[in-house]
Amino acid sequence: MTTPFGKLHHICLVVNDIDHAQAYYESIGIGPWIDYPPLTEYEDLSVPDEKGFYTLKYRICNLPNMQMQLCQPGPEPSPQRLHLDSKGEGVFHIGFEVPDANAAEADAESKGMSVLMRGRRANGTGFTYYNSLHGAGVTLLTRVTNEPGK
Repeated sequence: MTTPFGKLHHICLVVNDIDHAQAYYESIGIGPWIDYPPLTEYEDLSVPDEKGFYTLKYRICNLPNMQMQLCQPGPEPSPQRLHLDSKGEGVFHIGFEVPDANAAEADAESKGMSVLMRGRRANGTGFTYYNSLHGAGVTLLTRVTNEPGK
């Protein structure tokens, strides 16, 4: 059985203070961290609130076996802000690498999953978040990586 959730890419933690979180991880040997590429790269975007999306701050750390992401939401509405306000800091989503973002989204939808938000760059790379929190206990995401930022 094929699944869009077969290749783990990253775990994303939502945090109150991205600088503080990065400093902690670096103090225990997890790093280096780099800024995620600009969110304005996503041309085809469907999110609950665009301003909330564009104020998200992301940093990534490419470990040998997976990527870690830190996300600090702005004060504007976003699923990440809602998670932080209602549950506190911690895992917001688990991301899986796929070869084709649209095909993975269609496959997930054929399995009964609905889309929470999605974004695509002009080159076809991008992400889809699914409404999986109640079934999986966490938000699941599929993505095609834009190689320069990994």
